Amino acid sequence: MAEAPARLVRRTTRQIRVGAVAVGGDAPVSVQTMTKTDTRDADACLRQIESVAEMGCDIVRLAVPDATAARALATIRARSPIPLVADIHFDADLALMALDAGVDGLRVNPGNIGGEVRVRAVARAAEARRVPIRIGVNAGSLEKDLLAKHGGATPAALAESALRHARALEDVGFADIKLSAKASDPMRTVAAYRLLAEQTDYPLHLGVTEAGTLLPGTVRSCVAMGILLGEGIGDTVRVSLTDSPEQEVKVGLELLRSLGLREPGPSVISCPTCGRIEVDVRAVAQAVEEELEKHYRLHPAASRPTVAVMGCRVNGPGEAREADIALAGGRGKFAIFVRGRPDGVADEARAVEALLERVRAWPGRSREEGNQ
Repeated sequence: MAEAPARLVRRTTRQIRVGAVAVGGDAPVSVQTMTKTDTRDADACLRQIESVAEMGCDIVRLAVPDATAARALATIRARSPIPLVADIHFDADLALMALDAGVDGLRVNPGNIGGEVRVRAVARAAEARRVPIRIGVNAGSLEKDLLAKHGGATPAALAESALRHARALEDVGFADIKLSAKASDPMRTVAAYRLLAEQTDYPLHLGVTEAGTLLPGTVRSCVAMGILLGEGIGDTVRVSLTDSPEQEVKVGLELLRSLGLREPGPSVISCPTCGRIEVDVRAVAQAVEEELEKHYRLHPAASRPTVAVMGCRVNGPGEAREADIALAGGRGKFAIFVRGRPDGVADEARAVEALLERVRAWPGRSREEGNQ
């Protein structure tokens, strides 16, 4: 019997709360995303928030560029199923409006919302509402003196900027803080977070800023965050993609699952396809994954058999027998296997539902146990 993988030892951090979600300490690593809709359009934002919440997103952030957007936050907060973080730049009044609207967190840089008086006003209002503040530092917006001191947006410059902003809040008596220090390339991002982890016990929000479109952005994000999480660094993650927030959440969840930091999702094996296939393996495999995600969200305690979707007569039947429940395709149909044994045939159009019927009926025993 294979040994269970070793559990990661996570860095000990302070714990804060973003609404009902605990961040840091012994809390699970949370998944965040950001709406891509105009915050002034409350209904559009809520549709997107509800969509990512159904996928398992824990926290969502919204851009607040002006007072109209800030006023919309109250409506969004009242109907949102998950905590909201307001993203504020340059205007302390917008941060105060967001707090009045009931947001669960702020993302600001104290250095760009005004002097000490304005910082103090925001900190006091946040403290009164028990709302944490994330200091979000990006390589593209570092202070000029730090760029000059370090010769550019180096990891040391990123870490120093984040800690400088943290001190600005500490100086006015506020310590409900989370930090991030993102660059657009993985290794600079990794180095910056390592420096922060050495110098502070504030919880850290991980991400690679402006990571790119779906494929390169996913790779860059997973390289950087995979290294850091593997070292026990990181309390929340956001995969920043030039794509939908749903894709960001999918990647973030799979990253955490792969490291054993979230409960496993659907275990779906599928073949890469080739010129021999006579069914749409890609469409069927994707549909199986999507339907299983829904099933396990509704029934988190349900047993999770390993499922396979294979495409041809060369390796399909053999590989299918290695899974708990499997489809092996050929000429518009799929042969169905359960515990390695043939269990019927389904037309391509009905193959997904036929597999799901068997998943729902799965008794929680492995193939080996079922054959004993």
